[in-house]
Amino acid sequence: MADRGKDVSRFFTNSGQMRKPIQRVNVDFTASMLEELENAAKELNVSRQAVIKTLIRQGLDQRHIARTSRRRTHRS
Repeated sequence: MADRGKDVSRFFTNSGQMRKPIQRVNVDFTASMLEELENAAKELNVSRQAVIKTLIRQGLDQRHIARTSRRRTHRS
């Protein structure tokens, strides 16, 4: 519709969030790490990519918590 110049504003609610574009990266894994990721994905019934993203998110969250904790300790 939009390509034909029609008004498509009724399809938008303005209640969503703008998301940053996704960037693709390449990561090399050892065969044993890849096997662990595959096994975890099968056990959880999710994609290998979902397992990788979840584990990275958890690691970054832990890093943030540790850094925040250290800053508070140093201020005391």
